[in-house]
Order: sequence, then C-alpha cells, then structure tokens
Amino acid sequence: MPNDSHTLLIPDPDVTISAQEPLPDVYPDVFRHIAAAPDDWALFLDIDGTLVDLAETPDAIVVPPDLPATLMSLSHRLGGALALVTGRALHYADVLFDPATFPIAGLHGAELRDQTGAITRPEITPGFVTLKNDLAKTVKDWDGVLFEDKGAAVALHYRQAPERCADVEHIMRRASVAIGGDWGLQFGKMVVELRPSTASKGGAVMTFLSQPPFEGRKPLAIGDDVTDEAMFKVANAAGGMSLRVGQPGSETQAQATIGSAEAVRSALTALARAGKA
Repeated sequence: MPNDSHTLLIPDPDVTISAQEPLPDVYPDVFRHIAAAPDDWALFLDIDGTLVDLAETPDAIVVPPDLPATLMSLSHRLGGALALVTGRALHYADVLFDPATFPIAGLHGAELRDQTGAITRPEITPGFVTLKNDLAKTVKDWDGVLFEDKGAAVALHYRQAPERCADVEHIMRRASVAIGGDWGLQFGKMVVELRPSTASKGGAVMTFLSQPPFEGRKPLAIGDDVTDEAMFKVANAAGGMSLRVGQPGSETQAQATIGSAEAVRSALTALARAGKA
C-alpha cells in the first residue's frame, strides 16, 4: 500500500491483529474526521515514543520546543478534551511540558488529574519504600541498568544493557512476589516496572470518558508500546480509534499504525493549525 494513501482500513475493533499481518501504515483519515468535527473527539496521548522520541535514558528525552504550545492549541480546539496517558509520574510529565498542563493519567493510570485539577494518587506504603531501597542497592553495580524511582512505582531500564534482560525480569518477579498483590509487573520497551496492580491506561481512559469534557466523545488513543494496549482496547470499544506508533512486534489491539513520533507530532501540528484556518 502506498505510504501517501489517505485510506484507513478499519478492522473489526474486537479483532486482535497479529504482528505477522502488518497494520496499514498510512496517514490516518481519523485526523481529517477530527478536523471536520473536533467537538466529537477526544485525544489520549502517550508521551515517550509517541509525542517525543525515545532516548537511552528517561531523562535524556528531548521535548521539541513548540510541542507544548501545539498541544495547548489542540486542547483548546477540542474544548479541553486532550489528556496525556503515560507511565511517567504526573509531576515529571508536568515538567516536560511546562508551562502547559493537561488532564493526565500518570504511572499507567495509578495517578490521575482531571480537567478540574483534582488529583488522585495511590498510597506509598513503608513496605514498598523498603523494597525500592533494596532494589536500588541490588542493581547499583549492574552496568547499563537504570533504577528509576517513580514514587508509587519503580522501574528498571536495560536499554543500555540488553544482555541484562533476564536478570532484570528475574529480580522484578521476585520483588513482585515479595510485595504482594497490591503491586503488579508492567513490561515495556527495555523496561520492567512494578506499579500499583489497579493501574491501567485503559481504566484511566474509561474514567476520563465518564467526565466532562471527554464524556460523549469518540476517543483517539495513540501509543507505541504494549503498555498502551489497554487504552487501545477501550478506545475501540467506545467507537473511537487506536493508532500504534511503528509496526508492533507482538499482537496488538491497534487499528492502524503511524510511522514515528515525528509523524505523530506533524499530524497533531496540522490538526492544531487547521483550527486557525
């Protein structure tokens, strides 16, 4: 299929598409639909690998200087129905897009700030603090493995030491057993995370869709990782759309792909500018 096609093939939303059957890699018509009827749509956007390019470490990502203003303009056009849905802690995401702020689900949905600014966060137990300290001590000499304390979650990144994958998965599985059922494992791109077991990007999107200004709108969810699959499923079930950045390496609920984070930014910029035409 030519890459300049503007045709979006939309499969049955209940069907999971195998990675052996590449999704259509086209400029999705969904952006034209949003441009034509912005009051009908809500956007749910992952950050790393979706709005910004991935980097060797979480702190090394670069937010294009015009991106916060673009998102603010687009949010205004959508009547505020734009939310960030990320594995990052809420406060860190705010720093990335300062001075812009948005409704946001942080820590894969464990933290949530709604349109009014009200924030809900999980409790950080003493036992979890102890576990994080023990993990940090264990991996401090593991070259290339990055320990990330997210408050109510903890992550081990091994992008710089892929040979440590099995070690990271093993120690995080042990940590999950030790801390018990209130926390669960989340696997992502070169990262394993221990986060509140109730956290779900899909659950966060459902919560947003039950509240103004998202209520009654069709959701468009865009993400790049297995951690985004839950919100893809919810978006599909709600009659919306789901886009995965790049071709997935495993089965996905996404209805189509968009080539890169740069392509996402270009599409969102065009959508924001369309409202000023």
